[in-house]
Amino acid sequence: MHTHTHDFLTQLTLRDDGVPIYVQIREQFLAAIATGALARGSQLPTMREVAVALKVDLNTVRHAYEEMERRGAIDLVRGRGSFVANHPSPAPIDADPLDRMALAAIARSLEAGFAPAELAHRILRLCKGV
Repeated sequence: MHTHTHDFLTQLTLRDDGVPIYVQIREQFLAAIATGALARGSQLPTMREVAVALKVDLNTVRHAYEEMERRGAIDLVRGRGSFVANHPSPAPIDADPLDRMALAAIARSLEAGFAPAELAHRILRLCKGV
């Protein structure tokens, strides 16, 4: 497993707040994809690796991955693995409206070849004149 993917895997957490586990997994992956923490085209950890790391049932992780694939965020390639789709991903479903707007701006920035931090800096600079 690539170091970057391994780093992401160690950052996954689960809360005990009533939100289904597959939803928590899905939303963490979608947020990482939307912010560029998981780059387009990069390979994701295997479902088994996620299940072992989080100590959850493999079918729970499979449910999260299948939902991400249905939303177009990832591509599941039989025999090769799971990859971040090569197009911008939608914002997490439960994201605050302002977060969804920010994630959309990040995705558009990445699509245009600009670093999200550069976009943020430009926005802050332009806000000073308002």
